[in-house]
Amino acid sequence: MAEHDLQFLAELAAQLRVDSVRAAAAAGSGHPTSSMSAADLMAVLFARHLRYDFDQPDNPANDHVILSKGHASPLLYSLYKAAGVIGDEELLTFRRRGSRLEGHPTPRLPWVDVATGSLGQGLPVGVGVAMAGRLERMPYRVWVLCGDSELAEGSIWEAAEHAGGEGLANLTAIVDVNRLGQRGPTRHGWDTGAYARRFSAFGWHTIEIDGHDPGEIDFALQDACKTRRRPTAILAKTRKGEGVLEVENREGAHGKPLKDADKAVDELGGPRDVRVTVRRPDAAAEPYRFGSGPLEPPAYEVGEQVATRTAYGEALAALGAARGDVVALDGEVADSTRTEAFAQRFPERFFEMYIAEQQLVAAAVGMQIRGWIPYAATFAAFLTRAHDFIRMAGVSRASIRLIGSHAGVSIGEDGPSQMGLEDLAMMRALYGSTVLYPCDANQTASLIAEMAGVEGVSYLRTTRGSTPVIYPPGERFPVGGSRVLRQSSGDRATIVAAGVTVHEALAAAGELETAGVPVGVIDLYSVKPVDSAVLVEAATTTGNLITVEDHRLEGGLGDAVLDAVSELGPRVVKLAVTGLPGSAKPEEQLADAGIDRRAIVEAVKRVL
Repeated sequence: MAEHDLQFLAELAAQLRVDSVRAAAAAGSGHPTSSMSAADLMAVLFARHLRYDFDQPDNPANDHVILSKGHASPLLYSLYKAAGVIGDEELLTFRRRGSRLEGHPTPRLPWVDVATGSLGQGLPVGVGVAMAGRLERMPYRVWVLCGDSELAEGSIWEAAEHAGGEGLANLTAIVDVNRLGQRGPTRHGWDTGAYARRFSAFGWHTIEIDGHDPGEIDFALQDACKTRRRPTAILAKTRKGEGVLEVENREGAHGKPLKDADKAVDELGGPRDVRVTVRRPDAAAEPYRFGSGPLEPPAYEVGEQVATRTAYGEALAALGAARGDVVALDGEVADSTRTEAFAQRFPERFFEMYIAEQQLVAAAVGMQIRGWIPYAATFAAFLTRAHDFIRMAGVSRASIRLIGSHAGVSIGEDGPSQMGLEDLAMMRALYGSTVLYPCDANQTASLIAEMAGVEGVSYLRTTRGSTPVIYPPGERFPVGGSRVLRQSSGDRATIVAAGVTVHEALAAAGELETAGVPVGVIDLYSVKPVDSAVLVEAATTTGNLITVEDHRLEGGLGDAVLDAVSELGPRVVKLAVTGLPGSAKPEEQLADAGIDRRAIVEAVKRVL
């Protein structure tokens, strides 16, 4: 590399450090030392290897940069300033109320793909973006800046194994090995070889470098671009707080502004106005997309016995034929979730993620960045493994569709470890989420199609066992709706159910009618958002609501109903799973949990 290029890169890196210090000082908080260690790495990436059009952040040929160590946001914002897309005035609004420059990056900025800051997530999401690049046959690269501390996260190694196994050569992890975490030294310190051995074991090409030598960094990035059939991990030895003696390689300086920012800026050579011209993609390219056609959803006859998980698989396959942008991911249970129906028809758009639920969700997030419509399925119980990824998908305003099968005690003999009993509460609590729980096959098929147009995190819960079809084929079930299945002017109570308990509620209502006690029944298939108007009407006309759900008492259907009607003051009795189930047949499980038809009848009689 020519001497003037080396000098430019040194000046650019110094400016990035200065601006990181200034931004944190203006905010009175932040992580400048974590930014300073990686300044050389990112200076070389932006100046010599990144292909990105800042004027067109949606250009499909753009590379993707993911800041997995999201606390180093001052560095990212300083790079944006150097690229000329934000000004110095905005840089100094870092962490202030109303600023786009939040403490950790989010897609409020058009150049940020995904919210980061919960460590261990950037690389798994990067895997999803790289998978999309292969699917759409695009030449872009995915660059992920990781910290060494986050390499203790299991999700990093889920990502490493999947990327290595798939040979994602368009993915490069740049690891800032600065030796120090939040409270002291990391597990391996500056032993870049320890990390290299681990990545190599997963099939990665590894390069160990001095992370403050622009020439070595440039060589490593070039090598990554030339590597074929495997991803690259660049292990860069750096010093935290590089360039300022007070904090350089010193413990106790993490996550706080420098005590004397002006002195630090002087030590770094003072403010600069270096501008970096990031090279745009060589040529515009259109991502490959698969063909589309008319939607022909499966149809089931009223009275048939069909599991909603089966309807999910067949409906998703039908949707895949209608929409070429739909992709399916599964956590090695496709024969149980029934995603295999999609896999058999569209193998190129099916992704086996194995038993790695964090990577499953992260890959879905990565693929939706590129405009794909992902449906990711596993057992409802196992999605709890990925809760933080789902939470951060909400922060990212990512549109992903999650399917949880084998939910509730109604799965039967497998016992409590396999029963998703907390999933509705978990999903309801997410920002901007949609939660759906169909009771029959035709309703499921309709909702699977509806989900394709839903923004944010959406979740659909399916049942293992077969249940009777009660709705004719072709009916539409909009998000936010419900169905009143029984209603009369003489109703003395209203039973509100969803999923498997709808059938128990209908049976109970029949028994009560025979006994001279008329009650209404509402199928609240949309648990979030709920059909407040229907619930309010029931609350004001009967005054007694009995909710019944195959879920824990806290946070599920009952609480959704209570939230909608609490100000009206009706009596609300919640039937839910309160004990710890064992192994038993499905009908025995419902009875033992107190959510079967007999329990509903008894609850209504108690209320009246």
